[in-house]
Amino acid sequence: MVKIAPSILSADFARLGADVAAVEEAADWLHVDVMDGHFVPNITIGPPVVASLRRVTSLPLDCHLMISDPARYVDDFADAGADSLSVQIEAAPDPVPTLARIRERGLACGLVLNPATPFAAVEPYLEDLDLLLVMTVQPGFGGQSFRHDVLPKIEEAAGVLARRGLPVHLEVDGGIDTETAPLVVDAGADVLVAGSAVFGRSDPARAADAIRAAARTRVPLTT
Repeated sequence: MVKIAPSILSADFARLGADVAAVEEAADWLHVDVMDGHFVPNITIGPPVVASLRRVTSLPLDCHLMISDPARYVDDFADAGADSLSVQIEAAPDPVPTLARIRERGLACGLVLNPATPFAAVEPYLEDLDLLLVMTVQPGFGGQSFRHDVLPKIEEAAGVLARRGLPVHLEVDGGIDTETAPLVVDAGADVLVAGSAVFGRSDPARAADAIRAAARTRVPLTT
């Protein structure tokens, strides 16, 4: 079952609560991009906004920490009401202590791969994960074009997870829309993050539903 996780990075922050309400029925998760101006050149939001979101939605808050020293902020995001925290392997070369702390706080934990980072960088830690997020754009800004050269890495990750029988969500973020959703699902992804393709449309819920429908066209039938 494919999950849709609209990214609030493309929402209108002046009316964030209303934008979230507009996708509530169409979304499975709500994706929260956290940027610190150091690990990536942009600055977005922190725990106070997550706490505000928690008050207005029952959707799981899927927080992607594009920040340096992510271990320092695990408790802050957990206290704010995050449901999952994913950290960049490039910012946490030894992610085991950070993942353990996320797990101790009762949150789902994930690792993230930038487009240039090989799957081998996260393979030793798969047993510690609830989700693996593969970026199909360079993190830092929304609205970028999908990188087709990352598809083989998604296929590689999906193959390893299947062979090892690991119940890890394979999430993809970057340039996801009705055209690219079938490609990443066909490669093995089961969670799709979409920002401008959802919140950049006049009817965000309908846009999210359209991405889900497009993705399902490539999901093999099971008996």
